[in-house]
Amino acid sequence: MSTPRPFPGDVVADRADAEFWHACRSRRYLVFRCTTCGHTVWPAGSCPRHGMAGMVWAEASGRGRLHSWTVVHQRYATSFADPPPNVAVVELDEGPLVHSTVVGAERLELRMRLEVAFTEIGPDVVIPVFRPAGGTPDTLAV
Repeated sequence: MSTPRPFPGDVVADRADAEFWHACRSRRYLVFRCTTCGHTVWPAGSCPRHGMAGMVWAEASGRGRLHSWTVVHQRYATSFADPPPNVAVVELDEGPLVHSTVVGAERLELRMRLEVAFTEIGPDVVIPVFRPAGGTPDTLAV
């Protein structure tokens, strides 16, 4: 019997992504941005253009396009009660590719416009998901 994996938002204060997960709890989407050239990266790390240039968390639009996806047929992580409908790669308008899931779409189409929404998957654990652009409300159930 396997031990349940931690929720994606289980972070400790010294982790590079702690600020990202804290922002998600406030329904804000952040990217890691170079203070020298403005290039954004994901996951948090150094700028590929400047090496160890100063990097900061910055507000992002939360908008992008569907770059790729796969349909999920069985639960792959015990953190989730049910499998997400898909695992998607979203190309943010700010540049980086991020992994997430797309909800609220009858059909997925390559390059379709998406926007971030947030869903609570546990106590104080809020994860970003994406939905077709123009949808409401800000928070969706997966």
